[in-house]
Amino acid sequence: SQVREQFDAFVAEHPNGKMKKKDFREMMSKAMPKKDASKMEGHVFRIYDANNDGVIDFVEFMVVFYIMSDGTPQEVLAKIFRVFDVNSDGTITKKELNRLIKDMYGLIKSDNPEQDSKEFIAAAAFSEMDKDEDGKITTDEFVNACLGQEQFSKMLALKIIDIFVEDEN
Repeated sequence: SQVREQFDAFVAEHPNGKMKKKDFREMMSKAMPKKDASKMEGHVFRIYDANNDGVIDFVEFMVVFYIMSDGTPQEVLAKIFRVFDVNSDGTITKKELNRLIKDMYGLIKSDNPEQDSKEFIAAAAFSEMDKDEDGKITTDEFVNACLGQEQFSKMLALKIIDIFVEDEN
């Protein structure tokens, strides 16, 4: 079965059942240009490391694998929220959003060289997401902004999803 294959592959590469940051870095560098991978790996690592112990175990790995391939849009976006929640406290602040946009700007620019400035994107995305204007974004606010087709929120979420989805070309 597919789970069995995934498990065997995971254990073959990580005999103790845990993937460290270094192994994760290698995996990321296959998914995107090196300069972007080095900026994004810590952020993407958070999606997997659900218990924040600094390693990814097989269960954490498979949960993300399944959600990213078969999850509902809400489940996928709730995972992606973790990328933006830099300190893992359950909310995204302006500072966290600014930092992430700075780190992913290379990915944003590669598709659209005419893209708005980092500051503009951060401010626009934050105001789209922070519906109650309390200065922080909750998971629900993030998910709703992305699902509501808000322009900048959606673009940022899709950029992260691109990291997980193999290009079909």
